[in-house]
Amino acid sequence: MTEVSRMTDDRPEETDLRIAATAFHTHLGMIITDPQCRILRVNETFTRITGYDEEEVLGKHPRTFSSGHQDADFYAALWQSVSRQGYWEGELWSRRKSGEVYPQWVTLSAVHDDNGVLSHYVATLSDTTERKAAEREIQRLAFFDPLTGLANRRLFLERLRESLAAARRETMHCALLFLDLDNFKQVNDTLGHYAGDRLLQCMARELGRTLEHTDTLSRLGGDEFAMVLHQLGTDLGPAAEQAERMAHKLLTAISRPMALDSTTVTVSGSIGIAMLDGSETGVECCLQQADIALFQAKDEGRNTLAFFDPRMQARLFSRARLEADLRHALAHDEWRLYYQPQVNADGRLIGVEALLRWAHPERGLLSPGEFIPLLESTRMINEVGAWVLECACEQLAVWQAESRTASWEMAVNISPAQFVEADFVPRVEAILQRTGAPASRLKLEMTETLFVEAEDRLREKMQYLRGLGVRFSLDDFGTGYSSLAYLAYLPLDQLKVDQSFVRELPESRSNGAIVESIMALAGSLGLAVIAEGVETHAQYEWLAARRCGAYQGYLFDCPLPVAELEACWRGA
Repeated sequence: MTEVSRMTDDRPEETDLRIAATAFHTHLGMIITDPQCRILRVNETFTRITGYDEEEVLGKHPRTFSSGHQDADFYAALWQSVSRQGYWEGELWSRRKSGEVYPQWVTLSAVHDDNGVLSHYVATLSDTTERKAAEREIQRLAFFDPLTGLANRRLFLERLRESLAAARRETMHCALLFLDLDNFKQVNDTLGHYAGDRLLQCMARELGRTLEHTDTLSRLGGDEFAMVLHQLGTDLGPAAEQAERMAHKLLTAISRPMALDSTTVTVSGSIGIAMLDGSETGVECCLQQADIALFQAKDEGRNTLAFFDPRMQARLFSRARLEADLRHALAHDEWRLYYQPQVNADGRLIGVEALLRWAHPERGLLSPGEFIPLLESTRMINEVGAWVLECACEQLAVWQAESRTASWEMAVNISPAQFVEADFVPRVEAILQRTGAPASRLKLEMTETLFVEAEDRLREKMQYLRGLGVRFSLDDFGTGYSSLAYLAYLPLDQLKVDQSFVRELPESRSNGAIVESIMALAGSLGLAVIAEGVETHAQYEWLAARRCGAYQGYLFDCPLPVAELEACWRGA
């Protein structure tokens, strides 16, 4: 009051100067420049915000503090506004003396003298770091779960709407998954709510690591999580298979023991899946479908998954039943080995490939395509694969004892899941010793998938077995991850041209070029070549003209039980 009273008692010119001086020392940072934007004055608030003293910036252009966040077009629009309207107001990202980049709110005004000539520019600025942090916190509280940091129900519903719109627009399928922990209440009741919260945080991390980065993960509340798997393809069947595989991965992830401070907890979960293509009536309908599927999963005994779609559900039941039957196949002596001949250019039998068949008690003889993927996904492939290798080596030993079959070779497919097991090499060595089969007549066939999934000890294992005499054939060559580096690095003996290339011969020029390239590559590396899937004389003649070394396919014979094979080929 005293200051204002004194100012009003002064002459008008002095009063204006005092008011201007008081305003200059306001809570806003201030910069005054000449018409060429050279800094003439800054106030103490400017120094406090930026860290620059006045003497450090006098005569400099304000671009000295530029953060580089705004481009030339931004500044062109800024100065155009000042030129037309006399001022500009907005957010700028600037840089403090310390190098820290921060947001500020700036008002820039042009000052003209009595003749209308530009004399100065005056800018006021305020640090908006705290305000923006508060805005982010408000947004986090509004759209994210405070316990897990995942999207909350509100944000998830918005993203689900966007996913449905994209699916409708692109005619793509997506999948909505509801996951509920089966025994979460027991954890809360026995260990307390703090342990329950820690468990939910662990679950959120595990689910996030398992999902693809393009998928959406949310905690809807309690122990219920929701996920959207995006862009699963245009065909419902393959899309549902992808959703099922991911659901199994999620169930595996959450079933791992979780360390909660002084104790370890193991839980299971149930998953309901609704396949969506954007044609659904709305978000609520989709949520209801996934919820019904989740109820079905819990009703089936928990620690499982269920599809809302009745067709998918029937398929899942069939798969589950097949898996249950698989677990009893070995004990009930339902596995069979069939042998398909492999011949040389003269049509003489040089070996066979052992092929697994399942004599299902109800469905009859099943081919590998119906059960091998299930064996691999359930890890039963290790047990069954060991049985196959044992039986094949026993038969190889029998043939070795007879002069007419002693030269026959035995090719056995090895799954990547088998090969990466720590005891694979000792197991092969033990089988060879136990059966008395000649290692030099045993050929292990591997696919290129192994080279992507196997550990670094892959070459070491192969070299050890190679030292025993075992040979290696690269199956389905050219269909997967073909790499010259692998061919040069690994101790291979043979390349097997995939039947997908042979099938189109000799009509397909592109397939012909691929097959010729494979044979030329194999020759340069000293590798033998065998073509599989040879079914016609035209295919055989085309391959023979290019000196393919060995053949396998229905042109020569189908896979046969050992008795039929010997009856047909013993004298060949």
